[in-house]
Amino acid sequence: MTEKKVTLIREESVLVIRLSNPQNRNSLTMDLREQLGAAVALAEREREVRAVFLTGDGPTFCSGGDLNMLKDACDPWPVHRRFRGLSRWLFPLLWLDKPVVVGVNGQAVGGGMGLALSGDVLIAGESAKFVAGFFRLGAVPDIGIMYHLPRLIGMARAKNFLFGGGSFSAKEAADLGLVLRVVPDAQLYEEGLREAKRLAQGPAEVMGLAKTLMARSFETSMTDMFAFEGLGQALAMSNPEFREGLAAALERRSADFAGAAKPGSREEKPR
Repeated sequence: MTEKKVTLIREESVLVIRLSNPQNRNSLTMDLREQLGAAVALAEREREVRAVFLTGDGPTFCSGGDLNMLKDACDPWPVHRRFRGLSRWLFPLLWLDKPVVVGVNGQAVGGGMGLALSGDVLIAGESAKFVAGFFRLGAVPDIGIMYHLPRLIGMARAKNFLFGGGSFSAKEAADLGLVLRVVPDAQLYEEGLREAKRLAQGPAEVMGLAKTLMARSFETSMTDMFAFEGLGQALAMSNPEFREGLAAALERRSADFAGAAKPGSREEKPR
């Protein structure tokens, strides 16, 4: 029986996904990748899940690639197969049409930093550190870092960080805008979960649609982006979340987006 490397907890409408292999610093072993993929698939499948909170057990969020596995599987075909497998665990996380909050405890190294940047909102403990790590091994940055980091902090800063084998403290990451806020380590879980619950109470499906569209903004012309906005808005305004938000604004009350999105309230009235 495969040992659990990822544990799941339901906290109201939030699915908490915890990397739970602290003995191996939550490195990206094949078992952890497969279990993380299964957890994200569950979040996608369960309509009652409206946000995800991803964090790690122990003093390290994720140490990146498993060095023992890399030693034994660095020939071209094993590497190719491993990266082809991103479609089973990383891409679904990036494309999840629900908000994803990441709570970074301790170090996020190499691919672990890439995993952290796959979230929509990052909360960091005071001891958190984002570490490049790739060129120390002679490896190319991966797990989305070369896609996300230049977009988040600019190409020059990204090159300086990666080529210099740099690291960002939690405060430095917050100053750069990578992290929403820094909290005491002992409060990281509570604060990350609070943020995920806040997002879950919002129009989660519409936020999911917006993040899908925003992901195209750097490769899309202004004209095409406006077209995407119009198509996205047409879809959003047909959603019960929009109807509830509009009604709440007109009636000057708080919107119950989660209630409006429940399966029983989705059925259209007969025409």
